[in-house]
Amino acid sequence: MKVGIIGAGNVGSRLAALISAAGHEVVVGNRDGDTPIEAAVKHGDIIIVAIHYAATADVLTKYADQLEGKILVDATNPLNEDWSPMLLGETSSAAEETAKLVPGVKVVKAFNTIFADVMTAEHQNRNGSLTTAFVASDDQDAMEQVANLAASMGFAPITINKLSAARYLEAVAHLNIELAVGQGGGTNAAFIYHRG
Repeated sequence: MKVGIIGAGNVGSRLAALISAAGHEVVVGNRDGDTPIEAAVKHGDIIIVAIHYAATADVLTKYADQLEGKILVDATNPLNEDWSPMLLGETSSAAEETAKLVPGVKVVKAFNTIFADVMTAEHQNRNGSLTTAFVASDDQDAMEQVANLAASMGFAPITINKLSAARYLEAVAHLNIELAVGQGGGTNAAFIYHRG
């Protein structure tokens, strides 16, 4: 697969390393880095957004034409500067708001419930269970492609065939952040969804 990543911070760079190790071609673009965002968007059939949610509207509208027809993975969480939840209400999510910005794009919510510290080969296996990667989208094919990508990276994907489920996934991420940061539990923590 050809994957472009928007954002070279902790999440973007860790995802890039896992994607590359899985044998896929990846280009990471950043506003201030050596590789511009445009290069990542042009390269990827799948584009992962790994920047602060507050910056997504500005960035994505700028590249909306180039993103058309591609799969866009929203790995963001709506957060305030102090890491507290940015509440979008019960009728929307960051992913759904992103989908409104780029109507010709297949939007998928994924990787937002996984801390960057767990996005390494040595931290994915949690006592014999792989870290769960939830993957939600209204587009079945796009969802399956991202789930396959996640599996190749060493995660255990769980698919949810509606983008509105991003509301729950973002709430799960807020819980994760509260446990790790607010309660001092640390970010070497991961969700395992086990079906008996």
